[in-house]
Amino acid sequence: VQLQASGGGLVQAGGSLRLSCVASGRTSSTLALGWFRQRPGKEREFVAAITWTGGSTDYAASVKGRFTIARDNAKNTMYLQMNSLKPEDTAVYYCAAARTSSGSRNWFSYDYGGQGTQVTVSS
Repeated sequence: VQLQASGGGLVQAGGSLRLSCVASGRTSSTLALGWFRQRPGKEREFVAAITWTGGSTDYAASVKGRFTIARDNAKNTMYLQMNSLKPEDTAVYYCAAARTSSGSRNWFSYDYGGQGTQVTVSS
């Protein structure tokens, strides 16, 4: 499975962005999906995850209520709608996929990871 994230950019604080992650290759199997980010000088951290069916989601406390994860299995695409962005949301955002029905908060539990997309929030 190959993952391609896109949609990053430069936005002012309080603004919004929507990230997309398109999966290709062997996507017919069950895949839980997740978003992670790596802020400057920090380790990669969990942002959000969604189950194969999309029926359950999980968010990091720092983004809960501002970010929304969603998926469209017909399009093999996952989204991250980011609202009320803050300068501390500045990071490279990565998408990941796991051959399981439910994702986790641990990057290393995922089977596939894509290249990141840069999000920069100015104050």
